[in-house]
Amino acid sequence: MDQASPGSPSSAVDGSVFLARTRALAPMLAGAADQIEERRELPASIVSALIENGLFRLLQPHFLGGVQLDPMAFVEVIEEVAKHDASTAWCLCQGNGCSMISAFLEPKVAQEIFGPADGIVAWGPAGRAELHAVPGGYRLTGRWSFATGSHHATWLGAHVPVLAADGTQLRRPDGGEVLRTLLFPKTNVKMTDIWRVVGLRGTGSDAFSAEDLFVPESHTVLRGPESQPRQPGRLYAFSSGNLYAAGFAGVALGTARGTLDAFIALARDKVPQGSRRALRESQVVQSQVAQAEARLGSARMFLLSSLGEIWEAVGWNGEVTLAQNARIRLASTWAIQQAREVVTTLYHAAGATAIFDDNPFERRFRDMHTAAQQAQGRPAHFETVGRILLGLEPDATMFTF
Repeated sequence: MDQASPGSPSSAVDGSVFLARTRALAPMLAGAADQIEERRELPASIVSALIENGLFRLLQPHFLGGVQLDPMAFVEVIEEVAKHDASTAWCLCQGNGCSMISAFLEPKVAQEIFGPADGIVAWGPAGRAELHAVPGGYRLTGRWSFATGSHHATWLGAHVPVLAADGTQLRRPDGGEVLRTLLFPKTNVKMTDIWRVVGLRGTGSDAFSAEDLFVPESHTVLRGPESQPRQPGRLYAFSSGNLYAAGFAGVALGTARGTLDAFIALARDKVPQGSRRALRESQVVQSQVAQAEARLGSARMFLLSSLGEIWEAVGWNGEVTLAQNARIRLASTWAIQQAREVVTTLYHAAGATAIFDDNPFERRFRDMHTAAQQAQGRPAHFETVGRILLGLEPDATMFTF
């Protein structure tokens, strides 16, 4: 059976090709980390390298030159990038998630936006906005924040709640809000520098505002279960929310793995003040390293095996069920939480070495804790999944598109 059809259980794309390309970029990513932090954006050289290696097209349809990579391989690519720089990995995950909308657009519109080599879209969560239907499209006024990758993006997107005639919020059958996503060139809005934060400084997640901006109907997508992709492939049975959750878990796992590797290297040579033995000779440290490995290994396996099982199931039935959505959410949130614990433990175990910015611990500590504060790492997700496991109705806001 053809991989492009939902009925196929196999994968036609070898994710190892893109994983190898990512690993080849490791020295470049590590070498640019200080510059990314200082400039609070990805340098043009990094963006160009990601584009040239096809890493912004991992989740795009084939007709755009995209890969339609399976979720497991996608997580592994993001994880590999995060070992060297979390901001780059976060931008790459977000940019790929945004690009999934290309499968829902008219092909000529998708080609207009994503066809150019630098066709990258950035957006954040829904913001306060006014949306008025006019002949041929909409007039949009509003402000949106957290537009990850906005510095290197060429297009932006705005998620706007759809209102009924009486002004009340339209709701999906499951209770979630109905949103319309509108796409427009970045040059059509005003950008505002707000991203002065503790960690993930290089993501450039700034705010933007639009004033009475006309957006053609063809450049909008109504989000929700009723919206069907125009392009074939089981990848588009998954929501972009599924891939954001899993991908950002990959950012966390990669950041933690980079921290653990750096700590093991440190422990070989560092002799703590007042001690006559290297750090690795400490039984406490030995136990901490073993437990860190167990946390990362088990969380990673839970995430990848869950995605793999769901990917195979979707190949036969063509949809992601509520229970499968909940499992992706649970595995992703668990991975983020476990990664945070690993980074925190190793940061403290490294002692005073960890507080200096010329060592690999301080930035990873800040990046990890910033990632865990974002929506994908909320502990409240455990409550939502628990409700589903107990046979109760879920909090629909946790499963928005």
